[in-house]
Amino acid sequence: MTNYLDMTGKTALISGASSGIGAATAAVFANLGARVAIGYLKNETGAFAVRDGILAAGGTAIAVKGDVRKAADIRSVVEETVAKLGPIDILINNAGWLVERQKLADITEERWDEIMDLNLTSAVLATQLVAPSMIERKSGAIVNLVSIAGRNGGGPGALAYATSKGALITFTKGAARELAPHGIRVNGASPGVIDTPFHEVFSTPEMIKNFVSGIPMGRTGTSLECAKAIAFLASDAASYITGETLEINGGQLML
Repeated sequence: MTNYLDMTGKTALISGASSGIGAATAAVFANLGARVAIGYLKNETGAFAVRDGILAAGGTAIAVKGDVRKAADIRSVVEETVAKLGPIDILINNAGWLVERQKLADITEERWDEIMDLNLTSAVLATQLVAPSMIERKSGAIVNLVSIAGRNGGGPGALAYATSKGALITFTKGAARELAPHGIRVNGASPGVIDTPFHEVFSTPEMIKNFVSGIPMGRTGTSLECAKAIAFLASDAASYITGETLEINGGQLML
């Protein structure tokens, strides 16, 4: 029987993969046969743990350090991945962060730029770097991790973050149109309220309770549930899907 999710022989680069959704995605991709590059910056312990878990299970993985806010670091991560694992077939632009909750009046130019660089510009630059090789090979899949915040404006103090994710949804559509003739698909995965370190840092138990009250499925999601959806978008199972953003939110937002 044909397994349309099979990633055997493919190289995948996943940014921000030392914990949460990125870590789960790395594990799922490796389980599907991909060679995985685990991008990280500060959480070396987490990145190495993800790598070692994949290696112990018989998979192929490396941990690659780089700051996605810096163009030179993104280039270095891409180059190291290609040198060690081969040309990149799948790019998952997962790295991102709210940084801090701030009201409109409190957002400084420096903080705004930091959030845009982290959540939006990093994905643009990474896509620019991997696209030429994909174009040459007439094949590739890119998945950008956006957010329900990019659709609804975000929770309290998340204006800048929500704006960056909304722009990333638009970039996903534009890149999909431009790259489709070259055999490259670009899609977005949009998590809702997921049980990850993100909400441990930025959301109080009361906020989570309020969020869950608006979710028809009555619970938060898991990193694994997001990772499986990302794997679908990156795989041949989604071969006729591009420019779309898949909502992963338990029914919290239905479009």
